[in-house]
Amino acid sequence: MGNALGFIEITGVVAATDALDIMCKAADVSLATWERKLGGRLVTLVVEGEVEAVRQAIEAATANAIKKPAATGIIPNPHSEITRMVQLSASRFK
Repeated sequence: MGNALGFIEITGVVAATDALDIMCKAADVSLATWERKLGGRLVTLVVEGEVEAVRQAIEAATANAIKKPAATGIIPNPHSEITRMVQLSASRFK
């Protein structure tokens, strides 16, 4: 994993796909995992990469996504338990 995690929660799978595309094009980040809640109405994307790349990606998606995100967050140098939680979430989709 990179040394930062970025989170963006947005309504709808289409908007989430758009936000992920924007993030990956804006900076050198990769998708760590994603989750759908409320029947897909809320989608949480977790990206990983260097701290500044994650910051740029989140800012780009917030400014340019087709919908305004419900929430965003960045965790630089996440604690090992946070990293483990993200890895466990990601393993459900393999």
